[in-house]
Amino acid sequence: MAASVQAAAAPSGVLGTCGLEQILEALKLLLSPGGSGSTSLQNTKHDVLLETLKSNLSALEAKFLKDAQWKKLKTLRDEIADKAEWPQSSEDITWSFTSQTLLLLLCLKEIMTRLVAEFNPGKPNPRTPEAAPALSPDTLSVSQQKTFQSVLQFVVTLGVCPYLMPGVGVPLRDRTEFGAVVQGIVRLEAAPHATRRLYICCRVLLDLAQHASLGSLIFCRHFGDIAAGLCQLGFCPTKRKPPVPVEEVLTEEERTLSRQALRDILDQVYQPLAVRELLILQGGSPQSCTDVKTKLRCPAPAWLRRLCGQLLSERLMRPNGVQAVVRGILEGAGAGAAGGSDAEATAADWKKCDLIAKILASCPQQSLSPESYYKDICPQILDLFHLQDKLTARQFQRVATTTFTTMLRERPELAPKYLLQPMLAPLHRCSTTAEIPESDMVPGTVLVTEEELSRCVEDVFKVYVVANEPLPVLLDSLLPLLGVFFSLYCFTQQSASHIRSLCQEILLWALVKLERKRAIASLRGFSGLDKAVPALHPQCQFRAATHGGIVITVKEALSDDEDEALYQKVSSEQSQMEHLGDLLLHCQPCGLAGDFFIFCLKELSHLLEENEAEFTPKPPCSTSLLELEQHQTLLIEDQERKLLVLQLLAVLCEKMSEQIFTHITQVVDFVAATLQRACAGLAHEAESTVGSQTLSMAMGLVAAMLGGAVQLKSSDFVVLKQLLPLLEKVSNTYPDPVIQELAVDLRITISTHGAFSTEAVSTAAQSTLNKKDPEQKIKEQRQTSYDASTEGTQNRPEQEQNPLRTGQGSSEPCTATSQPPGNITTEQFREVLLSACDPQVPTRAAALRTLSRWVEQREGRALEEQKKLLQIFLENLEHEDSFVYLSAIQGDMVSKYREPLIHTFLRGVKDPDGAHRASSLSNLGELCQRLDFLLGPVVHEVTICLTAVAKTDTDVQVRRAAVHVVVLLLRGLSQKATEVLSDVLKDLYHLLKHVVRLEPDDVAKIQAQLALEELDEIMRNFLFPPQKLEKKIMVLP
Repeated sequence: MAASVQAAAAPSGVLGTCGLEQILEALKLLLSPGGSGSTSLQNTKHDVLLETLKSNLSALEAKFLKDAQWKKLKTLRDEIADKAEWPQSSEDITWSFTSQTLLLLLCLKEIMTRLVAEFNPGKPNPRTPEAAPALSPDTLSVSQQKTFQSVLQFVVTLGVCPYLMPGVGVPLRDRTEFGAVVQGIVRLEAAPHATRRLYICCRVLLDLAQHASLGSLIFCRHFGDIAAGLCQLGFCPTKRKPPVPVEEVLTEEERTLSRQALRDILDQVYQPLAVRELLILQGGSPQSCTDVKTKLRCPAPAWLRRLCGQLLSERLMRPNGVQAVVRGILEGAGAGAAGGSDAEATAADWKKCDLIAKILASCPQQSLSPESYYKDICPQILDLFHLQDKLTARQFQRVATTTFTTMLRERPELAPKYLLQPMLAPLHRCSTTAEIPESDMVPGTVLVTEEELSRCVEDVFKVYVVANEPLPVLLDSLLPLLGVFFSLYCFTQQSASHIRSLCQEILLWALVKLERKRAIASLRGFSGLDKAVPALHPQCQFRAATHGGIVITVKEALSDDEDEALYQKVSSEQSQMEHLGDLLLHCQPCGLAGDFFIFCLKELSHLLEENEAEFTPKPPCSTSLLELEQHQTLLIEDQERKLLVLQLLAVLCEKMSEQIFTHITQVVDFVAATLQRACAGLAHEAESTVGSQTLSMAMGLVAAMLGGAVQLKSSDFVVLKQLLPLLEKVSNTYPDPVIQELAVDLRITISTHGAFSTEAVSTAAQSTLNKKDPEQKIKEQRQTSYDASTEGTQNRPEQEQNPLRTGQGSSEPCTATSQPPGNITTEQFREVLLSACDPQVPTRAAALRTLSRWVEQREGRALEEQKKLLQIFLENLEHEDSFVYLSAIQGDMVSKYREPLIHTFLRGVKDPDGAHRASSLSNLGELCQRLDFLLGPVVHEVTICLTAVAKTDTDVQVRRAAVHVVVLLLRGLSQKATEVLSDVLKDLYHLLKHVVRLEPDDVAKIQAQLALEELDEIMRNFLFPPQKLEKKIMVLP
C-alpha cells in the first residue's frame, strides 16, 4: 500500500520505492536462517551461528555484485560507508555483521528521508466521500515494521548488550537462550575496542531515532539498552590500566556527547517509561561477575546507582513528574498501562505503595531545600486524588494516601503547610475562625463552589478515613472543622446527596479516633451546648447547587417577621438534635454514645444545682439599663441551655437502644449521675414522681448487676465503690423507706464484694430483669379476657371438680416448660395432655404450645409419645379458634413426614381446581422452607414441577404461587442455598428470568424480581464473603 502511494507521488517515486523495497529485502537477507548446511552433530550452536552470519554476509555481497537492480542500493551503501568514521571489518564476525546491518539501516533512513522530501500530494476532491489525506511515503507496513524490529533486535543483541559492564543493564544470558549463545561468540579482544563498538552502535541508533517513524519503533523496545549504553559511555569512571591505543579510547568530547544524548532521550520518551528503565538500571539486574561457573550475581555499580538516583530526581522535579514516577513504578509492576487488567492487583500491593511513598517523601539532593521540594511536589500529590478514570484513580489514590501519611509522619513541620492546608482551605474559608473580607460579605456571594466542596470532602475522606492513620497532626487539623462537617451532614439529610455518607464516615472516624474528652467536647459543640467550639460561620449557609451538589454562600438578609425567624431557629435546632442522635447510633459499640449520655445527665444535675440562681432577688432600681439588659440576656441564655439539655436527653432516650452502655464504668457513671440528681432534688425539696421512678430504676440496675446479671470481677467492685457516698446520702435523706433500705443493702453488698446480699437486693434485681415468663402473661391475659366474655352465659360445674380446667390451673403447663430439659415428670406430661383437650381456648392453646416446645427440645417423654402428640396436633388443626390451630401448627414434624407431605402437595398441583393447585404450591413452599438439607433428594422433582407450572399453567394465581415457592425457598435456605440447590440453582435462575421477561402478570413479575434479588444477595455473600480480621496463635512443640 505504501508503494502505490509513493509511486503516484512524484516522478522519482518509482526509484525511491524500489530502493525502499530493496533495502528491506536486503535486511531480510541478512536475517535469513541459512547457515552452513552441514548436518554434523559435532557442530555446536556457536558454530552454527557463526556460519550463518558469514553465509548471510556473503550472500548479501553476491547479491550486490550479480543483481543489476541492486547497484543503486550498493552505491548508496558505499556512499554512507565512506562517510562513516568507524571500522567496518573485523576479525570478529559479529562486529562485521553488525557494521553491515547498521549501514543498511542508515540507507533505510536516507531513502525514507528522500521520499518525504520529494512527496507532493495532490489536493483531495472534497466532493467524493472517500477523499482522505494521502499517506506519507515513509510509512512502513506491518510486515515492514516486523522486519525492522527483527533487525533492531540483532543490532542490540550483537552490538550493545555484549559490551555492557557487569551490573549495567540486563545481561544477555538472563534474557533468552539465543542471548547466551551470542555472549559466547563475541570476541572482545579483536579490533575495534569494545567501548568503541558500543559507542558506534549507540550513535547510529540515536541517528536513526531522529526519524519520527523509526524513533518510536526503536525506543518502545530498546530504550533501556540504549540508556544503559549511554550511561556507561558518558558516566563510567576511567580505570587505571595500562594505556591502550588512542584510537580505541573515547575522547572527552565523545563522552560529553554521550551524556547529552542520554538527557535528550530521557526528555524525549514517555516519562513513565524513562522512570521504569532508570529504576531497573538502578536496582541492577543479576549478572555474572567473574566466573560463569560460580553464578555469582553482582549489583549495579555505585556510580550507576548514584547516576540513576540523580536522573530519577530530575524526572520527579519536572512538571507532572509525580505522575510519571507513579506510573513508571506501577506499570513496571505488571499492570500494563495504568488502569489495565492487573490494576486492581497492583493497587492491593502495599509494598509498592510504600516504596513510592518513600521515594516521594525523600527530598533529593538537587533540591534547594526540603521546603522548596515540598512546595513543588505537594500540589502534584494532591492532583493524584482527582484522576477521572476510576480504575486508574483507585491505584493512584492508594499511592497518594500512603504518600500523604508518610510525609506527615516524616516531615510534620512541612507537610501540614503544603498538604493539609490547601486540601482543607475551602472549609477554613467558611469557619467561625475565618475572617471573611468585607468585599465577600454581599448576600448570595459564593464562597465555596460546588466542585471545590465536593473535591474537598472526597479528599478528606480518602486521606483520613480510607488511609485510617490517626496521626496527631491529622486529628489536630480536622478537629476545628468538625463543626462545619456536622452542619454539612445535617444539610445533606434534607435531600439526596452523594457526599452525605462521606460526611457521616468522616465524623464517625474523627469521633472514634479522638481522645474521649475531645470527642465529647466536639459533641457539645454539635448540640449547641458549647458555643466556643468552631462551627460554620454565622454569616454562611449551605445551598443546593445547579448540578446536584452543594455550595457555600453568604446568608441572605433575615426576614423581618420575628415569628418566622424564631420558627426557623427552633426547627433548625430540632433537626440538628435528630441528626446528632442518628450519628450517635453508630457510636454505641465504641462507648462514645454512652459517655455522652452520661455527660448530658451530669449536665442536667448541674442545672438543678444552679436552679437557686432563679430565685435570686431582682436587680435594684438603681441598676443601669445596660446592666439590666445584660442580666436578662444571661437569664435567657441559661433557659436556652436548660431547654437544649432536656431536648438532647429526650432525643437520646428515644433513639438509643439498651446497648448504649458497653462497660460497667459507664453503668456506674449513669447511676452516680442519677443519684446525684436525686440528692440535688432533695436539697431543693423538689421531689417528683419521675425522679423517684428514675432513682428506683437506677438502684434496681445496680441490684441486677450484683444479683448475677453481669459477671463481676474484683476490679469492677473498685468502680462500684464510687457509689458508696451517694448511696449513704440517699439512705440518710430520701423520704421513701423502701429506697432507704435498698440503698443501705446495696452499700453492704458492694462493700463485701457480693459476699453478703439481702433479700431486698434480690427482689430489686428480679424486678429489674423482669424474670416473669412472658408466655404466662399472655395466657393470663387471654384467660381473663375469655372468662369475662363468657361469664353469666355458661355454667361449668366441671371446673369445680377438675382444678386443671380452671383459669388458675392453666398455669401448670407453663410451670412445666420453665423446668430444664429432661426433668419433665410423667404426672406433668399427663396434665398437659389433658389440658390439650380442654374446651377452654386459652388452656388448650397454652398446652399445645407447651407440647410443641417439648418436641423441639427433644424431651424423652414427648418423643416416646410422638404419635399421640401428632394426632392431637392434627385434631386441633381443624379448631375454629385461630389461637388454637396456630398453636397446633407449631409442632415441627416435617423431617419425619417429608416424603408423604411432598408427594401429597406435588399431586395436589395436578388437581383440576386452580384453588387447590395454588394451595398445594403454598404448602409446598412452606414445607421446602423448613426442610433445609433434607430437601436434597427431591430437589429435582420440586424444580421440574415449579418450572412446568410457572411456564404452562393457565391460572394466574397458580403461576403466582409457583414463583412464590421459589421466593420462599431462597429466603428460607438463605446462604445454604448454594449447597442445597447446587444442582438446580441455574435452572431456577433461568426460570425467574423467563418470568420477568415473558410473564404477562405484573404480580408474578414482582415476585420473580424479589426472588432474583434474594438470589443475587446469596451469590454476592457466597462469592465475596465478609472479611474478618482474625489472629491465629500457634503453639509450637
